[in-house]
Amino acid sequence: MSKILIVGTLAFDEIITPFGESGKILGGSASYISLASRKISNDEIGVISVIGQDFPEKYIQKFKDNHIDLSGVQRLSNEKSFYWKGKYHNDLNKRDTLITEVNALEHFKPEVPQKFKNAEFLMLGNLHPSLQKDVILQMSQRPKLIALDTMNFWMDTAWNELIELLKLIDILIVNEEEARQLTHEYSLVTAAKKIFEMGPEFVIIKKGEHGALLFHNKNIFFAPALPLEEVFDPTGAGDTFAGGFMGQIAKNGIINFEGMKTAVISGSNLASFTVEKFGTKRLEEIQENEIKNRLLDFISLTQFDIELI
Repeated sequence: MSKILIVGTLAFDEIITPFGESGKILGGSASYISLASRKISNDEIGVISVIGQDFPEKYIQKFKDNHIDLSGVQRLSNEKSFYWKGKYHNDLNKRDTLITEVNALEHFKPEVPQKFKNAEFLMLGNLHPSLQKDVILQMSQRPKLIALDTMNFWMDTAWNELIELLKLIDILIVNEEEARQLTHEYSLVTAAKKIFEMGPEFVIIKKGEHGALLFHNKNIFFAPALPLEEVFDPTGAGDTFAGGFMGQIAKNGIINFEGMKTAVISGSNLASFTVEKFGTKRLEEIQENEIKNRLLDFISLTQFDIELI
């Protein structure tokens, strides 16, 4: 059985959309990534994160019920958990951050549990690049695959640390705006080529409701996003994608372009569920038959016959 180690935030989110308000709910990159990975993979899954004294036991139990190991999660007394509040515009492609409280994350120094120091798959969820690098350096052996998710904020505030980190990873997962900022290139194809020069062997560029692009050498694969009648809350869709992707890679054990193509579809599939309800609620509810049926929808969306003359 393989081991998947996930680094990221366990947090509180409060979300406002044109369809309603969530109140304070479970959020954070590690929450979505780990729960999504579990929907695909039966491998051991561990989380490295930090929480405050206010993080409720019901959330801890949620991860335990999903057989997600929290031995790498630190609880800091006299601290509050990371909290983010945001409001989405009518088209849901834009949002305003109303409140960000770093809280316990400000004092976070990740410690990799001994049992996960030999993890085969490492998913570095959105955090300061120096913390992500610290985890890599604590591994007893290099994982078979190291994937990194990052964002514009770190490009603005921790550029040098991010560039150094890129030399140590295999896959970079970013959205199109982040890819352009990182490379100063508008063309995503050109941007991917520049990112290869920075270190990663594979690049995934998420395009939101327009799908995702996978790049490897001169190979390009496009995974569509499933057209949905209603998108309720986009929060966590990118992290769900990353979790589904990593879970599929671990499940199949195929670390090449063909294996990545399947994993990208798995990630896109799970993300299409997450946006249907606030927070992690829909992700937690998904049944295996629903995942399979929606995968069939992806196949029918992209499959066609044509007679070449």
